Amino acid sequence: MSSTKYTEYDAYAAEEAAEGKVFDVNGQDWDKVVSAAEEAGDERLVINMGPQHPSTHGVLRLILTLDGETVNEARVGIGYLHTGIEKNMEFRTWTQGTTFCTRMDYLAPLFNEAAYCLSVERLLGIEDKIPERAQIIRVMMMELNRISSHLVAIATFGLELGATTVMLNGFIEREYTLDLFEEITGLRMNHAYIRPGGVAQDLPSGATSKIRDYLDRMPKRIQALRKLMDDNPVFKARTQNIAYLDLTGCMALGITGPVLRSTGLPWDLRKSQPYCGYETYDFDVPTQDTCDVYGRYLVRMDEMEQSLRIVEQCLDRLQSVKGPVMIEDKKIGWPAQLAIGADGMGNSPRHIAHIMGTSMEALIHHFKLVTEGFRVPAGQAYAPIESPRGELGAHVVSDGGTRPYRVHFREPSFVNLQATPAMSEGGMVADIIAAVASIDPVMGGVDR
Repeated sequence: MSSTKYTEYDAYAAEEAAEGKVFDVNGQDWDKVVSAAEEAGDERLVINMGPQHPSTHGVLRLILTLDGETVNEARVGIGYLHTGIEKNMEFRTWTQGTTFCTRMDYLAPLFNEAAYCLSVERLLGIEDKIPERAQIIRVMMMELNRISSHLVAIATFGLELGATTVMLNGFIEREYTLDLFEEITGLRMNHAYIRPGGVAQDLPSGATSKIRDYLDRMPKRIQALRKLMDDNPVFKARTQNIAYLDLTGCMALGITGPVLRSTGLPWDLRKSQPYCGYETYDFDVPTQDTCDVYGRYLVRMDEMEQSLRIVEQCLDRLQSVKGPVMIEDKKIGWPAQLAIGADGMGNSPRHIAHIMGTSMEALIHHFKLVTEGFRVPAGQAYAPIESPRGELGAHVVSDGGTRPYRVHFREPSFVNLQATPAMSEGGMVADIIAAVASIDPVMGGVDR
């Protein structure tokens, strides 16, 4: 490598001829990087990978110190997608908070909603009062969401390594999942469907048969994806023994999800700390013992098959379990049986007549419940769930009012990104793409 000259440079000034290579360095962190490189006195190349989408869902910046094509040091820069979701939730009612947190990890919106609502319900002391049908629907929707999230992980992973066919197939199958979400919740993503006390509304007519069709289709499509990748020699060369991180490293860094299960530890909160009735479902926790990129891929593929098992059990239960999908306590539960007007917008005249025709007191209560919200006893609660990326928990604090005092999420992408240097340093620069993709971080959850 030729000798490198590090200089400060004004990007808006006219270019001046300089001896050797000149790097444009702006920002406080770059000043530190450059000074450290100069003091070291050796020939190292410090580059930016980003801020862009280097095998992530969202904007990530990697600062790499290279010796040839070997990565000596990798630093992760986050914060480029900050939305202030947690702070915004302090200025909305408890139910409106669902609309904000669903947008964090936008590939797993139903998990964001579930973690938040479980914490609120724990504060309210109504965990055992949630209707059974609502719990079954929650489980079914989360498992469908797990499949759609993993499909994006696999599809984009294939694209990063040059397998365009994998990307196309993965996104096609995800579309079928999003069609179900739109049928049930009215939206493809950011649903605000899971709410404190239950879910927004029951399954519409015809939804069950469409989910059955989905269950008939997906096993064959997952196997088709496996044929493209499982034994592909190019794919295995790019993933086997790449980005090694064993159980000791995962435990030290707090890593959860498929990355942890690729080390052989079957840690899954659906089994170890069940919620929403997961202890009553029959499914396995897939693991691998390879500790590499290939093992994390296999874990996700196996998890999609297990999710299909759970969804099928949910459908069977929904046939026999009838009843409400929102808590009966009218002081907490928003109206769950909504009716859309003939124009497809707003409430139908019949539904409005039902609300207004009951009594003046009922109308006033409905108005106050929607505009002011219900009160939550003072205290704090934490409820963790198993999202597609690992442990997702909501720490909710109440001061006894109609709005959260504080909401903070233990977001798995944020924690798991710590593994990037451990996976990357000492390897090739081309393997960083595979390493980050195997973590499957979603920056909307990191930069909340």
